[in-house]
Amino acid sequence: MRLEDKTVVITGAAAGIGEETAKRCAEEGARVVVTDVDTSGGEGTVADVEDAGGEAEFHELDVTDSERFDAVVETVADEYGVDVMINNAGTGHPGGSLEDLDDDIRDFVIDVNIKGVWNGCAAALPHMKERGHGSIVNVGSLASILGLPKQAAYSTTKAAVLNMTRTIAAEAGPYGVRANAVCPGFTETQMLDQYLEKRDDPEKARQAMAEQYPLERLGKPEEIANAILFLASEDASFVSGHGLVVDGGFSA
Repeated sequence: MRLEDKTVVITGAAAGIGEETAKRCAEEGARVVVTDVDTSGGEGTVADVEDAGGEAEFHELDVTDSERFDAVVETVADEYGVDVMINNAGTGHPGGSLEDLDDDIRDFVIDVNIKGVWNGCAAALPHMKERGHGSIVNVGSLASILGLPKQAAYSTTKAAVLNMTRTIAAEAGPYGVRANAVCPGFTETQMLDQYLEKRDDPEKARQAMAEQYPLERLGKPEEIANAILFLASEDASFVSGHGLVVDGGFSA
């Protein structure tokens, strides 16, 4: 049990990578705090964890609301302590040239992908520093290390997540806190489905995307969850400030 008696807070855990991460952490003995703006989906994740014999609870949370984020983490910290903070919530945007991207869409992506991760780290760090240990895992993207065409806002924000993670690792390491990022390639999630739905032939676009990967397929949410679990656990006790690329060989 790699996370036995640990409390793990996960954002965006109503579906996709966040949902699978919640289930994997619970399987490894963690008490899982599921957060999301999607109340129905978040409660569904909790039900699945509990049906499998795990322990979980749900808190509705918009990651762009720093005061609410602080309140949720404070509540959890007072009750159990916070051992692991997984900032998974994120959003994308329709493809398009930088100069054509609507300002409101750009600002929303920045708010969720940068400020949302910032808020999660800022909420968890004081509690972790006080206790002298903790692990932060931020979910970046292949776009953290590559500039994806027609994805200027998304690529910018995910690059920021990786460097934010490195900064936290340097600052918080002396307090016993590790910070790492997982950088997935395209993964079979609801967000990817929504992106592909904009194409004339979504299935053809999905196949063309998969063919760009040496493994000739897209990632699965549980595969990304396994990488997050590794970084969250003591298996990665001497890993900090790292961006773990999980992309089926695409960046190679």
